[in-house]
Amino acid sequence: MSDAPGRFEPPNPARPREPMFNVPVAALLIAASIPLFYLFQRDLPDMGMSMAFVPSDLERGRWSGLLTSMLLHGGWTHAWMNAVGALAFGAPVARLLSYRMGPTVFLLFYVTSGVLAALGYGLIHWGSDAPMVGASGAVFGLIGAATRLMGVPPGGRLLKLTDRRVVTASIAWMGVNVLTGVIGVIPGVDGAGIAWEAHTVGFVFGLLAIGPLARLAGRGPASHRIAD
Repeated sequence: MSDAPGRFEPPNPARPREPMFNVPVAALLIAASIPLFYLFQRDLPDMGMSMAFVPSDLERGRWSGLLTSMLLHGGWTHAWMNAVGALAFGAPVARLLSYRMGPTVFLLFYVTSGVLAALGYGLIHWGSDAPMVGASGAVFGLIGAATRLMGVPPGGRLLKLTDRRVVTASIAWMGVNVLTGVIGVIPGVDGAGIAWEAHTVGFVFGLLAIGPLARLAGRGPASHRIAD
């Protein structure tokens, strides 16, 4: 027989609902800013090239391009590619850094990745007058960090640098990076080359720097766990 009348319990209105899109706000804002900045860039008299990074500027003591070049892109395709990359790889990194100052740390990590990537490119191409634009170096910083989170469940700990998955993925990423950089161009950017050296610097920085940041968040590699 069925339950007696009066036993029905209505659903608890306080029960939390699962979000439709579980993307940290910090990663979403970074991704959204890339096409938004390009929208404004298109209205600048010189398409923003005065804010591009030029390696020869380092000799002249002009450092602003290391930062401002991250706000510029060579076309809609270039901008959307970086936006998608920032969203896909930034989300797990932002979740990892989800403590009190996490969004600020995430933003600083992203910006530092881009600045160091541009600086590395400038040192390799010292004296060159060819401008470089794009947030790809910063995005590769996120890719490097996210590489150490492959297969890690929410709340899990960072993979060690020597983990087979990290080593294999890093080799694959750098292989594709060098291959596309040597023989390819950025899609939809009128024959502009790919600054694969900047990508490499950003990736390596992200791969290494996420370790100390994860430990600050209490989610460092398992070897750093204190026994109960």
